[in-house]
Amino acid sequence: MTAKDCGRNHHHHQRLYYRPLAALLGFIVLSLFLVLVIYLILLPTKPHLILQDAAVYAFNLSAANLLTTSLQVTLSSRNPNERIGIYYDKLEVYASYHSQQITPRTALPSSYQGHKDTTVWSLNLNGNSVPLAPYLAVALKQERLTGTVLINVRVEGRIRWKVGTFISGKYHLHVNCICPAYVNFGSKSNGVAVGPAIGYQLIMNCHVDV
Repeated sequence: MTAKDCGRNHHHHQRLYYRPLAALLGFIVLSLFLVLVIYLILLPTKPHLILQDAAVYAFNLSAANLLTTSLQVTLSSRNPNERIGIYYDKLEVYASYHSQQITPRTALPSSYQGHKDTTVWSLNLNGNSVPLAPYLAVALKQERLTGTVLINVRVEGRIRWKVGTFISGKYHLHVNCICPAYVNFGSKSNGVAVGPAIGYQLIMNCHVDV
């Protein structure tokens, strides 16, 4: 056998070796493409979150512009998709006044939400003597005249979509719920203080970004 024939046999064996590998790779690419097409056709709809109710136990601003906040809130999240499930990963909830965070973040348990399912979370948001920006302290003192304070309940985290056995990558979830707290302010001599706890039904739709 000549060297030329050996070279031909070597290349022939190489082709035989790479054919199954190429076929397997092609099958994987085709499967991923089909999953992507199905995913795009179904086009997942972002979850629908509602602030169901809230109770204000404390919303006190001291003379030194230190804000103490205590809220109890109930949030519900509904998956509007008929064929797509949602994984909730590392969700955190906190309260803010205008642009400033006024309570620490409270973690929600990771969970899976099936088609058309609803999940309800009830939690406490507490912030103790949080320094308030001077301009926000002025705004809060002005709002005491109307007896209404707008508190934002925010949710941040990551979600994943599940289509059949396919699970997508992680998407950032940003939720903003406006809570109009109608509070009974106390004496001017004690700064801005809220009276007895006020609980009320809200049923406020939240703004959701994914």
